[in-house]
Amino acid sequence: MKIAGVVLAAGLSTRFGGDKKLIEFNGETLVARAVRTATEAGLSLVIAVILDAVLIDSLQKLGATVLLNRRKYEGLSSSIAVGVRAAKMLGADGLVLMTCDQPALTVDHLHALVAEPHEPTGSAYAGRVGVPAYFPKTSFDALLALKGDAGARELLREARAVPNEALALDIDTPADLERARELLRG
Repeated sequence: MKIAGVVLAAGLSTRFGGDKKLIEFNGETLVARAVRTATEAGLSLVIAVILDAVLIDSLQKLGATVLLNRRKYEGLSSSIAVGVRAAKMLGADGLVLMTCDQPALTVDHLHALVAEPHEPTGSAYAGRVGVPAYFPKTSFDALLALKGDAGARELLREARAVPNEALALDIDTPADLERARELLRG
């Protein structure tokens, strides 16, 4: 099966106070780390949806297909749509939606998400199910129908879930970044 990794990195980082995807974390930017993890997991193709052109060359060198979200101000759903359309066009049988601000994401967790390739699968942490999440091709139209700043959480309500409390650590503020650096040093 051809499974795409869609790295959502077109957010405005308003809570962080700067462009967090460019933050260096253990020697690489957060977005490069997400692309590398998807690649190391053996996902057939990696699509990075970004905010501006500054990252295109570096992410392409990592093997990612890089797309700009020209409608980023419409919210998260617009970035999801960019990634899903690209995955469809490239013939993907499924895709993993990922963000770039979960530095504890591992290759093993991505493998667990795609273990049942015909059913949606989310990540369970902090009492909820969210991203990273796997969606088979049959879910693409539902992903494209999302509107505004809503993610795909509603589509995961009845989905299989892979527990991983480490994913609750996402980097939304400078304090989150410092906590992540302490916990994931090296």
